Amino acid sequence: MSAHAKGKTGGSTVKQAGTYEKSAEGTAHTYSEEEQEAFVEWINDRLGKDKDLASRMPIKKADLFNQVADGLLICKLINDAVPDTIDERVLNKGTNLNIFKKTENQNVCINSASSIGCNVVNIGASDLISGTPHLVLGLIWQIIRIGLLSLVNLVQHPELYRLLEDGETIDDLMKLPPEQILLRWVNYHLKNAGSNKRIHNFAGDIKDSEAYTILLNQIAPKDKGVNTDALKVSDQNKRAEMVLDNADKIGCKKFLKPRDIVKGNPKLNLAFVANLFNNFPALDPVDEKIVVIEETREEKTFRNWMNSLGVNPFVNNLYGDLKDGLVLLQLFDIIQPGIVDWNKRVNRPPYPKLGGNMKQLENCNYCTELGKQLKFSLVGIQGKDIQDENKTLTLALVWQMMRAYVLSILDRLAKNGKRIGDNDIIAWANNKLKSAGKSTSFSNFKDSALANAMPIIDTVDAIRPGVIDYSIVTGGSNINNAKYAISSARKIGAVVFALPEDIVEVAPKMMLTVFAALMATDLLGDKVHGDKL
Repeated sequence: MSAHAKGKTGGSTVKQAGTYEKSAEGTAHTYSEEEQEAFVEWINDRLGKDKDLASRMPIKKADLFNQVADGLLICKLINDAVPDTIDERVLNKGTNLNIFKKTENQNVCINSASSIGCNVVNIGASDLISGTPHLVLGLIWQIIRIGLLSLVNLVQHPELYRLLEDGETIDDLMKLPPEQILLRWVNYHLKNAGSNKRIHNFAGDIKDSEAYTILLNQIAPKDKGVNTDALKVSDQNKRAEMVLDNADKIGCKKFLKPRDIVKGNPKLNLAFVANLFNNFPALDPVDEKIVVIEETREEKTFRNWMNSLGVNPFVNNLYGDLKDGLVLLQLFDIIQPGIVDWNKRVNRPPYPKLGGNMKQLENCNYCTELGKQLKFSLVGIQGKDIQDENKTLTLALVWQMMRAYVLSILDRLAKNGKRIGDNDIIAWANNKLKSAGKSTSFSNFKDSALANAMPIIDTVDAIRPGVIDYSIVTGGSNINNAKYAISSARKIGAVVFALPEDIVEVAPKMMLTVFAALMATDLLGDKVHGDKL
């Protein structure tokens, strides 16, 4: 149960690479056996020593869709990708969990995946419990991808400064998607090796194994015995085998089989290269101090919220990826379906070289026009500010969009048709707390009484009595209580994007979103528990 749209998945018998998926409603879905095999191997490698999963490790490829049914496996994978996303104290563990306990775990899984930027719009708890193959693999891939690419940035690796091209600044490099940075990284090492080979993608350009052979020889420690003998072999399958033999020498034989190189599987080759970079970046340290402005918690939260709703393109840089207005227009259409006139008012890429900036500015101006239709406070904010990547003014618009999205869910759920505002949410929470016999309360979203997370924890327990283990929170620190509060809220179906620090610091914007999500969960009720709105 959560606030994303739930679309029923269906399908007829489908075959791809020897793989079948059956469902009841006539829509065909395919999935890749190669990816299934690669993901299982990665899961076994990353989670093989987890004590809670000991009885099921190693997972067999054929058993993956059964093993995700109780929610524990994917929750663990989320914490491997983005540590501390889930407070594992809320998870139901053990064998033979009933459907209710499984659903609670899947709520944690889906809502936590959403909070790190996974698109979960068409995924409900029932889909994961039943092991719907294309949805399971799609979610697992998003989680793995986010984890692998989270280190491909200048904050973690200032030495990426060496990939700057003529005329570029640090800001230009920071705006690049991690995939583009990895392509540059590969080409940097190819150039340093004296090769004329360059790659522009992780599909066709790597099929002949030449780039991988040279790359591995460049980045591997000299005592590992990695060589370029594959370049002397003409058979592509044999070349690919030799590449993976070399990768194995440095402990990086992950994600790929020779066929995946020869066929140019873009997902698996991206994963392979990202894992190589994370283990052996092989870039000389930068002598001078590089000033890198790290993404704020607020910026990251907004990005993850956008990506969880399936916007295209994926938002890597909050300002650079919004500057043509397209992502914002998609969000407006989600907040109020039908508000965007896609046929007459929206300009889409590729933008022409002559006049392209004006086309993008028209989109941004349209965004501010739509914001005014929705009664946003946009004094001093113009489309040009979005296009110019003005951080303060862009954040002001984006926050109002997130707030409008959260409140639009409540408006749809309210029985009296009345628009719901901040005071209504506060009144609902305090009434809920009082009627459940709780001693906590708060007067506004800045109230210091919220800092220990107890009003959130008590509200969760008021909505779903018995879900909170109070022995965990009694006398606990504020930050531990906050972690437990967030995961407990997600456990009952609330879509929470706030971080524990937001609660401890009583960040009013994020407090609003937490209690709005809890109110939505309460209004939805048990009749749709475990599925999407």
